[in-house]
Amino acid sequence: MTPAAYAVFNQDAVQHNLSQVRRCAPHAKVMAVIKANAYGHGLLRMAIALQQIDAFAVARVDEGVQLRKAGFDNRIAVLEGFTCAEELEKLLHYQLEPVVHSPTQLDVFEAGTGTEPGACAIWLKLDTGMNRLGFKAQHFHFAHQRLSRCARVKQPINLMTHFANADDCNDDKTLKQIDLFRQTVAGLAGERSLANSAGILGWAQSLSDWVRPGVMLYGISPFPESTGRQLGLIPAMELHSRLIAVKPIDAGDSVGYGGTWTCAKPTTLGVVAIGYGDGYPRHAKVGTPVLINGLRVPLIGRVSMDMITVDLGSQTQAKPGDPVTLWGENLPVEEIALWADTIPYTLVCGVTRRVQFIEKNADF
Repeated sequence: MTPAAYAVFNQDAVQHNLSQVRRCAPHAKVMAVIKANAYGHGLLRMAIALQQIDAFAVARVDEGVQLRKAGFDNRIAVLEGFTCAEELEKLLHYQLEPVVHSPTQLDVFEAGTGTEPGACAIWLKLDTGMNRLGFKAQHFHFAHQRLSRCARVKQPINLMTHFANADDCNDDKTLKQIDLFRQTVAGLAGERSLANSAGILGWAQSLSDWVRPGVMLYGISPFPESTGRQLGLIPAMELHSRLIAVKPIDAGDSVGYGGTWTCAKPTTLGVVAIGYGDGYPRHAKVGTPVLINGLRVPLIGRVSMDMITVDLGSQTQAKPGDPVTLWGENLPVEEIALWADTIPYTLVCGVTRRVQFIEKNADF
């Protein structure tokens, strides 16, 4: 039986998107970013699809530990690094590679009071303008010197930065960040990593030893005015449900909580088994497109926890049980994000646990 709300995961799409990364950056190693439960696609599911990758990147230590316990022996970078000696011990034990971005982390490395033996490969982060994590240029070399003297730090030290505005190809801030990075790390040993998805696709100057694709691996555009398919990518996730009720409504009838939508003329209303409890955006506007039997109909009324309502005036033959697509083929998640005044990252990351994932072409 078809689940009420379900997502389809396309492993072949992931492989295609990885091939696009390699086409754009043929001389770089690839660090696949699978943080935040692989952008809502499932951490282990995505890791299996990418198990031959050069390295993974996660945000937090526990995500890296989960991968190790599942048997993945790829290199794993932890983008938020660590905050205390206990976390560093865990990183060392599981052979994870922290991003080092603060003086506190230097202190923990230098204290060296832990019990876990061995040295740790690290990524020293330069803040070139994101103004979030990382050492400013004037402090970077001092941090590098301190780490170079630490017995617990594997040499040479790897070097990285992160872009703030790479999704805007008309903003020269990315070029300034690239220039600052190159000037600051000139003469230092160690591999370099600058490019995220937007850098890979839009800024060839940012390509270096490593690239860190995130959203493009999932078939989603990092640029606000395009879709993944327009960039030669294939979405790895589709979100589906089914109609559970069809009923006539009259002119003057209001629909949903607060009665925010009123029927202007008699029509047919459809109720779909999906809502913000599944991750469908609460703030999707009236008119947001939904596919019923492959054809577009508009959202009406407020999104509720378990249901949305649509105007079936153009689909009068629709019936309970008919298939519904919330995003997927012919309905890009990027388009739904625009209707909800958000970004596609938020939508895919927000898919909740009660949505069942199935593999593309799998039997229900």
